[in-house]
Amino acid sequence: MDPLNNSVSFHSGRIRWLQHPIAPLELGRWGEWIALKHLRKLGWDMVARNWKGFGGEVDLIAYDGPFLVFVEVKTRRGPVTRAPEERVDWKKERKLDELAFNFLVSHEISETPVRLDVIAVETTDLREFVLRHYRNV
Repeated sequence: MDPLNNSVSFHSGRIRWLQHPIAPLELGRWGEWIALKHLRKLGWDMVARNWKGFGGEVDLIAYDGPFLVFVEVKTRRGPVTRAPEERVDWKKERKLDELAFNFLVSHEISETPVRLDVIAVETTDLREFVLRHYRNV
């Protein structure tokens, strides 16, 4: 992800509870929950969460104004050597394109502009986090 080529927003926050230990799947769901709260705060209309299509899953699907946005959420805990958003490579982007197409066809949507976004969530303790939102990747 190149912040210079995409619109990026940063957010940091704090939540009240702490859960230890947490499995990778649970950490991913936690990050999706944080991302969902972020998008709702922006006024987005949620369409689907964890939508399963042929060969994969889209974490969040929502309307941002006229755009139907397919959102990939990447979450990491602790000190990391690679930022979570760096894990979205060209293969993952291609898979998201395919899933978006599958969603549009299965729901007979044809005249709606589509966008792919990535949200990265980093935390060390599940209480504080940093969120980066990359638009139109």
